[in-house]
Formats: sequence, C-alpha cells, structure tokens
Amino acid sequence: MAQRIQDIMRLCCEVSANQQMKAAVKGCGKGAAAAGGGAFLGGLLAGPPGIAAGGALGGLLGYWLTSGQFKPVPEIIMALPPQQQQKLYSDVMAILGTMDWVDAVQLVTLVMGNATMQQQVAAAILSYVTKELKAEVRYGD
Repeated sequence: MAQRIQDIMRLCCEVSANQQMKAAVKGCGKGAAAAGGGAFLGGLLAGPPGIAAGGALGGLLGYWLTSGQFKPVPEIIMALPPQQQQKLYSDVMAILGTMDWVDAVQLVTLVMGNATMQQQVAAAILSYVTKELKAEVRYGD
C-alpha cells in the first residue's frame, strides 16, 4: 500500500508540474489584509477618494508581501505528512477507480496519455490544495 501511495504522489507531482501549478500555503491573508487595511486608512484620511487610493496602495503592498512565496505544487506534495498524503491518495484513487499499474512510470504514462483523466487528476490536486491546505494556486511562471 505504501508503494501505491508513493506512485500516486509521483503522479500528482508530474501532473501539477505539467500544469505549472504553484501555491502559497501561508501569507495569502497578509496580502488581503494589506489591501483592505490600505482602503480603510485611505477612507479615514481622505474620504471616498482615499478609499480608492488606499486600496490601490494596499493592493501593491499586499502583492509585495506575498510575491515570491509561491512554491511549486510538486515540492509541496512531496513534503506532505503521511496523513495528508493518504487523503490526496484517496481523492485521486476515486478518479482512477480500478486502474492497475506496475510502477509509477507506468501510472504516469497511462494518465498523461489520457487528456480527460489528466484533467480530472489536476482538478483533484487543485481541490485538495485549495480546500485541505487552504492555499492560493497560480499557474505558470
């Protein structure tokens, strides 16, 4: 069973790398708080025009606070503790059903060769990362 979990983790790493998924597990709240706080302070100091200016400046500050904190999802997946790996494994196995494979290489080949299954696995990873890890996900560099 442990080998099957590792195979699924490798599959998740391959799919998320292919999709260029990155996630910020911590710090998302800082960016939102900076934007909201900036708008609030701007409103207090300058009224309605200050809300717009404060929101813009707060948004830039929030971007600066959270930029660079996004990690590749494969890196996050490989660092998951066993209990969280088991949850992700269960989510992906619900998609794969009774699919049988010999090793991780064969599993990755089977899934990556099927666009529908690849999209379903990517959606399961996205759902897991956003709901279970409460992370913000971005695609690309």
